[in-house]
Amino acid sequence: MAITSANQLELLQTAEAVAREKMIDPELVIQAMEESLARAAKSRYGSEMDIRVTIDRKTGRAQFTRVRTVVEDDAVESYQAQMTVVQAKQFLADPKIGDEIIEEVPPVDLGRIAAQSAKQVILQKVREAERDRQFEEFEGRKGTIINGVVKREEYGNIIVDIGRGEAILRRNEKIGRESYRPNDRIRSYIKDVRREARGPQVFLSRTDPQFMAELFKMEVPEIYDGIIEIKAVARDPGSRAKIAVISYDSSIDPVGACVGMRGSRVQAVVNELQGEKIDIIPWNEDQATFLVNALQPAEVSKVVIDEEANRIEVVVPDEQLSLAIGRRGQNVRLASQLTGLDIDILTEAQESERRQAEFADRTGMFMAALDLDETFAQLLVSEGFTNLEEVAYVDLEELLVIEGVDDATAAELQARARDHIEALNSKALEAARELGVEDSLIEFEGLTPQMVEALAKDDVKTLEDFATCADWELAGGWTTVNGERVKDEGILEKFDMSLEEAQHLVMTARIQLGWVDPSELAGDAEAPVAEDEA
Repeated sequence: MAITSANQLELLQTAEAVAREKMIDPELVIQAMEESLARAAKSRYGSEMDIRVTIDRKTGRAQFTRVRTVVEDDAVESYQAQMTVVQAKQFLADPKIGDEIIEEVPPVDLGRIAAQSAKQVILQKVREAERDRQFEEFEGRKGTIINGVVKREEYGNIIVDIGRGEAILRRNEKIGRESYRPNDRIRSYIKDVRREARGPQVFLSRTDPQFMAELFKMEVPEIYDGIIEIKAVARDPGSRAKIAVISYDSSIDPVGACVGMRGSRVQAVVNELQGEKIDIIPWNEDQATFLVNALQPAEVSKVVIDEEANRIEVVVPDEQLSLAIGRRGQNVRLASQLTGLDIDILTEAQESERRQAEFADRTGMFMAALDLDETFAQLLVSEGFTNLEEVAYVDLEELLVIEGVDDATAAELQARARDHIEALNSKALEAARELGVEDSLIEFEGLTPQMVEALAKDDVKTLEDFATCADWELAGGWTTVNGERVKDEGILEKFDMSLEEAQHLVMTARIQLGWVDPSELAGDAEAPVAEDEA
């Protein structure tokens, strides 16, 4: 087929038809045609030549040109695509390095093989453009619900027709044991869209917590309008779920709005989720209040929060324990997911036993250290004293409020406590020196002799060793492993050292050693303030 003898407008008509069929930009089809014609021309004129083809967007005329670049004399690698400055003077008055010499060449006749090759190039470019369009379309819809039709099942995975492409609903993203037949309609959540060699891959889910949130958004106009916000969702797909909501309009009850008249709104979501039971919970900024709501229908007697460890302890009546935990731990697990906290549940009897054990331990410690009888030691614990330091260095007035304690008794108690602490310090200091601790660490302000001994047992024996420690190595912390929080024991954790105190001590050691310039720290501290003010 010769381009010169063909109807020149046919190229434009073909491009329009292909673009309309594949729903892509006609310009992309024309560019593919130009590239395919240029490739065919190279096979005719020589692969070393730089042949370019331009199709006129109005007339459809294809112009074939040969391009040669002006290079230095010693840089010529191919005379078919390059020329020297001297040679270029035949075409330009003042040629410069990098100029391009463009000459029109006769159109080529496309033989059967060349035409087939050109067709393959066009089809490849059209497929790439179609994939890009599909990826952009579905990437923009990620995080929303899409309706589709089941096409087939492959190894437990469902292939879904979603209009302009296909999507996959993996076996582990289906609810329970639900099954589908070809041509069944299915509603799913677009969880992820990936660009792959074989085209964009759309991954659907019916178990993702956000699928339920999007269903509520469709059923509850107040959520769609932003009057009610879904703050958190936790699901055990196909069995039970909890959703926390808050209303920004005091006249609208968020729970009632989500339930709907006679439960119509929530029932529509339940039906879509194969009968999954849904607890709708009012969200609260106060963690304790929110957790009490999240553990419904169980009643909670007391909540103790450990903010540093991000854990929470819940005390429930003895008869409410099984209800709070739920079948196979479902209720407490969903409440933990909803609040983002690790939850320990105790009965009132278990908490009472623990308090009694702590009371007995502290009583025994005061009896042994201060040489007191049991009744007097119990009085100290009852007044809130937990360790010897509190007794040794507290104001006398706080000891005098204890029944039967006068000035002399209070002074004697403090003297015994200080003597015992001093004896412990001397023993710890002696042990630390035997382990090889240097004076630089012993004399470092902020560390007690017992702390120095604990550090020495962990092979931290110099101020340099201490300065290289991380704050969590000293104070302890939590690490998430396989979705579960694991406790990291700190060297000085038993001395109730916080992360902030550990950070301060380590930074002070680094400043003393000259590793850190205090003025730089001051500058770093001021930067966020300046940014906030801006």
